[in-house]
Order: sequence, then C-alpha cells, then structure tokens
Amino acid sequence: MNCLVRFPALISFFLLCCGLTSCYRDGITRQVAARVLSMHGPVVFGIDEQSDFRPVTPESRIHDGDIVRTSDGALLNLALIPAALTQMSSNSEIKVEELRISKDGNQTEGGMRDRSARIRFNRGQITVLFSRQNKSGSQFAISAPSVTITADRDCLFRVQSDGTATRLTCVQGKMYASHSAQSPVAVGAGYFQQWPSVYLEPIAAAEDAAAQIDVADSLKIGNQLRELQSGWQGRGPF
Repeated sequence: MNCLVRFPALISFFLLCCGLTSCYRDGITRQVAARVLSMHGPVVFGIDEQSDFRPVTPESRIHDGDIVRTSDGALLNLALIPAALTQMSSNSEIKVEELRISKDGNQTEGGMRDRSARIRFNRGQITVLFSRQNKSGSQFAISAPSVTITADRDCLFRVQSDGTATRLTCVQGKMYASHSAQSPVAVGAGYFQQWPSVYLEPIAAAEDAAAQIDVADSLKIGNQLRELQSGWQGRGPF
C-alpha cells in the first residue's frame, strides 16, 4: 500500500525534475517592451486599427502590436531590445511585431542567450544601431515596402521610404536585404540600395550626394544612441 502511495509522488517528482532540466537547458524566453530613450515633439502610439492613439512619454512601454508615429518636426530615440536602438525621424511610422529575449534560467541580470526584434517600417526615416554587446545571439529584422532587411552582426544603417520606394544605406557593418523572390543581397558599409531599382547590386555612397549626407548624419545619430544607451545602463533589465 505504501508503495502505491509513493509511486505517483515519485512520478510527479521525476516530471518536475525533467521540466526544470529542460528549462535550464533551453533557457527562458519572454516578451519585452521597447523603452523610450529620448524624444522631441509629438509622438503617439497605439494598437493597430484603434483610433485612440496615446502620446508617447519617457515612461511609455511599447509592446508587440503597437504602432508608433512621429509627427512633423518630432523624433523618437527608442531601445527596441538592448541590442537594437533606433531613431525615428519626423513623419515616420513603425509597427512593433515582436520583441523577445532569452536567458539562462529566470535571471534578471546576465545569462543572456538571445535577443530578437522584428518591426514593420511603413514610412519615413529610421536610423538603426545594432550591437550584439556581449556577442550573445541577436537578430533584427525590418519589413519595409518592397524589401525585408535583416541583421545578425554589429551595424549602423538608415532606412527611408515613402510607402512605395525604399532606400537602405549601410554606414557600418553589414546587413542583408531580400526583395521579392530574389536571393538576399549583402549591403556593406559605404553602400546603399534602393527598391524598386534597375540596379541589382548595391551602389557606393561616394557616388551619390544624398547617400553621403545619409552616412554623415547617421554617424552622428549613432554616437547619440550610444550615449543614450550608456546613460540607461544600470536602470534595470528589459
């Protein structure tokens, strides 16, 4: 009789141990919210297909499914995940599709295994600083009109779109761009690419006056984002 009583308890204990082992082996993945680093001018955010968009404040937390819009003359510096910082210029719009981090166990500090961010860029201009920091696995993807841009290594780049044509300028590092059914194209530092375009390969920024301006401007913004990131360190985990 005692054996029959203890047998279910042993099974439960075994299953619990298996679950804990799996948890520590695979890590814990959770959704995170984007943080506002700084802002200027009117910026709003809200859920798709809702008309009651709310003003963005320094305390706002922007989650999966939120649309963010900057008005004329406004800008927003946003930390999507610790590895991906972005500045939205005026008259721009993005939709946050997914923000995730994975850690070893349920630690609040350290133990980072993976970070991933995916957004939809609808219009305007964004400048992105992507840094893996401690070299843990990190991925960043942008779905823009006519093209999908992905990054898995340190880089600084700018994306512009009027809703139809999209332009990508790589300032530092490298990212990949996929257009329609074509194979992904690597865009390296000092090059830009536009879609739609008759050119299948990236073009040197040195050959285009607008691209040269984008490179110089993005370098300044990249430094600003690094300073903002440094100021936020130690204020609590994502």
